[in-house]
Amino acid sequence: MMKPGTGSGTSAAKSQRSGIAAIVSRFGIVLVLVALVVVLSMMSSAFLTPRNLLNVLAQVAPAGIVACGAALVIIAGGFDLSAGAIFAISGIVAAYLANTTAAVVAIAAGASAGLLLGVVNGGVITLFGINSFIATLATGFIFRGVATMITGGFLIGVNNPTFSALGNMRVFTVPIPVYVFAGVAIVTGLLLSQTKLGRYVYATGGNAEAARLSGVRVDLVRVATYAISGLCAGIGGVIFASRVSTGQADAGTGLELTVIAAVVVGGISIKGGEGSIWRAVVGVLLIALIGNGFNILNINPFYQSIAQGLIILVAVAVDSRSGGLAHQYLRRLRRGGVK
Repeated sequence: MMKPGTGSGTSAAKSQRSGIAAIVSRFGIVLVLVALVVVLSMMSSAFLTPRNLLNVLAQVAPAGIVACGAALVIIAGGFDLSAGAIFAISGIVAAYLANTTAAVVAIAAGASAGLLLGVVNGGVITLFGINSFIATLATGFIFRGVATMITGGFLIGVNNPTFSALGNMRVFTVPIPVYVFAGVAIVTGLLLSQTKLGRYVYATGGNAEAARLSGVRVDLVRVATYAISGLCAGIGGVIFASRVSTGQADAGTGLELTVIAAVVVGGISIKGGEGSIWRAVVGVLLIALIGNGFNILNINPFYQSIAQGLIILVAVAVDSRSGGLAHQYLRRLRRGGVK
């Protein structure tokens, strides 16, 4: 005979373990980031200093901005392998105009170029039904070729100090790119979590056909995510061009892979329908701090690549065995659509 209270005690213990597992699953990446900070702080006194941390944030800001846009695309079930090329073209456009017009106009034009190229990506994918991986790989080659054609293979130097201030000036000791990164992260985060478009992005990534049958304009949602991704890549490219006072065709080479790695490491499902912007931000910071830690400790960069690769493999392995928001939105779709 079962002793009184045994069943309820067992259930309570299971519930507690389940709750702890859920917390670890949801915020495990944050715990990893905190642990990394603690370890690096113990190993080097130079790590946890305002100067070093602000430098890391300033350096990672362009990639972090691009990651915010890439996160939206991935959550919607797509990929954007052209982000690095858009990054380069936007910087070139901004650098070229900065020498002939006002800095504000040049900055706006560079970001707008990224937005336009993002719309092109979304249009190609939705109109022709091409897989996003292949489509953006192709447009990435095209955009990179256009960037080389515009520059003729040469660097475009910038002699406009106002333009250069965007990437190098500090406000209250914090570099301006860090403020821009924070602003983009907040805006895209609110867009994803607090708007109808955000709910449609989750639904599209979770099950595009179910979303379409529920009245969601899936193609329009996808174009919107690529447009935002292009805009983010454009902003990142402009900041980079401003920081080095140069527009160059090879800027952002390999950036798209780094961004996707950061997004996946942050815990955003590559299968779509699940994730959040804060996870992309944490993933970017984690990879940046790993690189910074290896540099401070003078560890061979080959080991850095190995460490990053192992982290990505673990993140993808965990993702392949997890569920989440996708199921929540699919249930809502079955009950009558996403509002």
